[in-house]
Amino acid sequence: MEKRYGGVGRCKCSFWFAVAHDILGVLIIMIGVFGGLVIHDLFVYGGAIILFLSLIWWVFWYTGNIDVPPEELEDDVGMTKQKNRGLSRAVRRLSDRLASGIRNSFRKSGRQVRQGPPGDNGVVNAGADVSLSTIYDGTLASTSNEFVRETLSV
Repeated sequence: MEKRYGGVGRCKCSFWFAVAHDILGVLIIMIGVFGGLVIHDLFVYGGAIILFLSLIWWVFWYTGNIDVPPEELEDDVGMTKQKNRGLSRAVRRLSDRLASGIRNSFRKSGRQVRQGPPGDNGVVNAGADVSLSTIYDGTLASTSNEFVRETLSV
């Protein structure tokens, strides 16, 4: 026997959050329209944003109350039918093979790598030399501005 939910359905929290956001949004819009404040546009826009965000709660409430018979869920939750099992298995195997091929192609990128310390399974990039150029102020190093090139090892 199917369980019946009275009132607002199964998702009561989403329903009441949506109603609260609707009331708060309309209240803030009315304060902006009829309040006579200098920053009335802030209240109007803020209330409209709160009303728009209440749509999220309404969507949660609606989708949480959709009843789907178990016969229609067979294909979606892993209860596969026996007649489609061979085709499904072949498609899954092909998909796994393609995904692992793409994944491995990113790993074979021709750059030199070295292993980290023992016990660490991560791969560390080999060190690279980067040239760093600076101009020293005359008061720090010498009387003239000189261009000094230092090598920074990363």
